[in-house]
Amino acid sequence: MSTDQRPAIVLLSGGLDSATTLAISREQGFTPHALSFRYGQRHALELEAASNVARSLGAASHRVVDIDLAQFGGSSLTSDIPVPKGRSIEEIESGVPSSYVPARNTIFLSFALAHAETIGARDIFIGVTAVDYSGYPDCRPEFIAAFQQAARLGTTIDDLTIHAPLVRLAKHEIIATGLRLGVDYGLTRSCYDPTPAGRPCGECDACQLRQKGFERLGMADPALSPG
Repeated sequence: MSTDQRPAIVLLSGGLDSATTLAISREQGFTPHALSFRYGQRHALELEAASNVARSLGAASHRVVDIDLAQFGGSSLTSDIPVPKGRSIEEIESGVPSSYVPARNTIFLSFALAHAETIGARDIFIGVTAVDYSGYPDCRPEFIAAFQQAARLGTTIDDLTIHAPLVRLAKHEIIATGLRLGVDYGLTRSCYDPTPAGRPCGECDACQLRQKGFERLGMADPALSPG
């Protein structure tokens, strides 16, 4: 089967990284099927953003799966634990913050694997990065490689490939790649704790890393534009 006929599952949160990953999957000739989750997170803004991104970038389909990680808690994204704010870049890049959702990428990849197996896909894309990130253990290349091996052993897809095209890129490099591929970053939402009006807080780890990326390129974040 030629690449341009091959479906791929793309994990899509609605944020900057996953939007870029969706664009990359299309550039590589795959037919992307976007997969998002309503997992008990604090707000639904990212799911609205994911829908807009999927539509803008021409995903062949977009599914939103309901799971409830809030029943376990353990994260500031799924419980009443305060979201870390105002941390320096050095603090962000050291240790595992409370915004880490236990086993989230393992769970998301497992759902993506089930979706792939049912539609005959042999490729999954995930927008993890191990540069300019918040220290999440499930964003490391070693984790992605280990999950790929386990997936090959535990399903009928013995040649499954998990693509992590951003894993070695800094945030400004990710943004530059997305701009080249036509990503409208004004549609994306990355904030962990937006205002009631849906505006980014500007102080959480995700906001700060995003701002750093745009600043490196001498640009303003289009998601912060009025309206």
